[in-house]
Amino acid sequence: MESLALPAIKVDVRTDADGTTRIYDLLRKKYVALTPEEWVRQHFVGYLIDSLGYRPALMANEAGLVQNGIRRRCDTVVFDRNGLPLVIVEYKAPAVQITQRVFDQIVRYNSVLKAPFLIVSNGLRHYCCRVDVQSGSYSFLRDIPCWDSLME
Repeated sequence: MESLALPAIKVDVRTDADGTTRIYDLLRKKYVALTPEEWVRQHFVGYLIDSLGYRPALMANEAGLVQNGIRRRCDTVVFDRNGLPLVIVEYKAPAVQITQRVFDQIVRYNSVLKAPFLIVSNGLRHYCCRVDVQSGSYSFLRDIPCWDSLME
């Protein structure tokens, strides 16, 4: 898999009898198919936990939601200590450019979850914005906030 602009993590990869390569997902506690997007997800989750102090117990991969009667899944949702969505993260494969369409996707999810932080990453480029849910305004942040600063 491709090198990313994220710290290296220890990965647990295996190949099934049918030839499918799988990577262990710490949050889902199971092996999942190793795709370029999954490679980004696992590294980004590792970065949030190991470098920024996020709590695995307050994180979920492939978190479900219903938007306009349609079931959707957010790539990763980070919850606050009260179980409310705090951060939504959307991943793309490294070869996928981060475009307005990607931001539109995460904003649609946030119309349901109302998280104050949104992050988009393809493993090479990462964007984070703070959302004022009441006004609908947002501002891009220079860095992805550490866990402690989210709790202030």
